[in-house]
Amino acid sequence: MHALTRAQAQALQHVREAAWPHRQRAQEILEDILSRAGVLKDEGMAILSRIGRRARVTLNFHPDRVLPDGITVVEGLLLAGKYRSQFETRVTNGSRTAYPGGDRDRWEELLFGGAYQASDAREDARPKYGALNLMRHADGAAPRFGSCYLILRPEVSGRCTFTLGDSHLGPEHVGTSDVLAPLLAALLRQIETDHAALGVAPLDPGAFLNRLRQAEAVASVPGSGLVGRALDDYVEAQVHGEIDLSADVEALVADPSYRGTQIGGRLRDLCARHGLGLYWHAGFRLETARVPDDFRGPAMPPLARRVDRGFAATPGLLDAAAIGRAAASARHEPELWRDWASPEETFQHFKQLWHVLVRFGR
Repeated sequence: MHALTRAQAQALQHVREAAWPHRQRAQEILEDILSRAGVLKDEGMAILSRIGRRARVTLNFHPDRVLPDGITVVEGLLLAGKYRSQFETRVTNGSRTAYPGGDRDRWEELLFGGAYQASDAREDARPKYGALNLMRHADGAAPRFGSCYLILRPEVSGRCTFTLGDSHLGPEHVGTSDVLAPLLAALLRQIETDHAALGVAPLDPGAFLNRLRQAEAVASVPGSGLVGRALDDYVEAQVHGEIDLSADVEALVADPSYRGTQIGGRLRDLCARHGLGLYWHAGFRLETARVPDDFRGPAMPPLARRVDRGFAATPGLLDAAAIGRAAASARHEPELWRDWASPEETFQHFKQLWHVLVRFGR
């Protein structure tokens, strides 16, 4: 384990202390849910207890987005040899507020007890964001944040904190790898509540446990597991300390639209340099004509047609590489996009078009 800075250690301890008092109540909730579902307590608790040791943290990212210095994200990874936080890169597929006094800064202050706002806390020591891949989804735990993902080694989970849902929502339920029960109890309760809201019988949490069993039994080849399409439902992970690509990352799983492209070549270079396995998941593709106007707004169909005309490898089909080429064009050739929207709004539209592809693609 990398040595943590004082701010990083304090942030980790703050979350652990916030979760610790809820362990006993969480145990009772879990046993009650398992009992009502007809699941043997010992069997169910054994499956849940393995999550902290088995589930991997994945970091979804877009390799072809352009950094402020004009190079792509994957080229930045090649140069740095480590995965950097949005406070360093100024690039994110979430909220673009990673600066002192910004929204991200305030969220971290609440979540980590002000550890990263201390006078001796460095910007390059800020946490990096991923998600806990409970189900070993082939496309990563949180594909809304990127078409490719890194799989972190299991020992990195020991310096992660976790929240049920995105940290920008001020999540109530938190945990660490050794104090995960409060978060899991909240997750199973949420599953029951969400299912009941659909007007059907309460979900048998046994189905959730069966999914976990499937995830444990799934082939160990990254990118070959269960297919997810998680836009909003995930357990967010905040990784404290450095993420060195050679020491802390096990594999990279990429979208197949990058095969045979310059970006795909850079991904191969990255894996060769740092001894990472390179795998490909099934990918996301969507017919341009099927882009809806009632999901992420009415700008999506015309933007999809524009991306299709100028950047799609296969006419009529959107994929990750096509959206990436269009986004790079907007960054390098802003004059071609002046008729569309402001640079900030255009960035937002590309992010939303990716969400459409994740939600409706196949």
